[in-house]
Amino acid sequence: GLCGGVHRPASHRGRAVSAPAASGRNPLIPLAGALVAGLIFGVGLIVAGMSNPAKVLGFLDLAGAWDPSLALVMVGGIGVARLGLLLGRRTRRSASGEPFHASGHRPVNRRLLVGSALFGIGWGLAGYCPGPAVVAVGAGSLAALPLVAGMLIGLWVRGPRKAD
Repeated sequence: GLCGGVHRPASHRGRAVSAPAASGRNPLIPLAGALVAGLIFGVGLIVAGMSNPAKVLGFLDLAGAWDPSLALVMVGGIGVARLGLLLGRRTRRSASGEPFHASGHRPVNRRLLVGSALFGIGWGLAGYCPGPAVVAVGAGSLAALPLVAGMLIGLWVRGPRKAD
């Protein structure tokens, strides 16, 4: 060990340790990268106004005083995601060195359509989508708290997602 202790096999309390920990790589590096990416994403949402429900509802109001500025934010996000996907597929590694896994294409089905409709209705009623709602709560908005609580309850009811 680092402090002259006894070397133990790659396990912790009877559970296998992930490959990065077993290989000597620091398992906190991917978490730190995720934290930094999340902070950048959150700040970007605030700067773009996506954590402001009035701005979001203005974007969704196509028949009234439509505010197209969030469309530019979406196009920018799609571009950044596309570059990340291309780079990840080419290198087969994430920025932290972990294996890169992109989800495959799936056909449009009833679950997708119902989920998309529920998402759109919720977005239109609340003026928040999940990321900006969490950012708003983190920034102290009590108005977004019921939505985030509902999301957490929904995740709990749904249970763990099975691996693809």
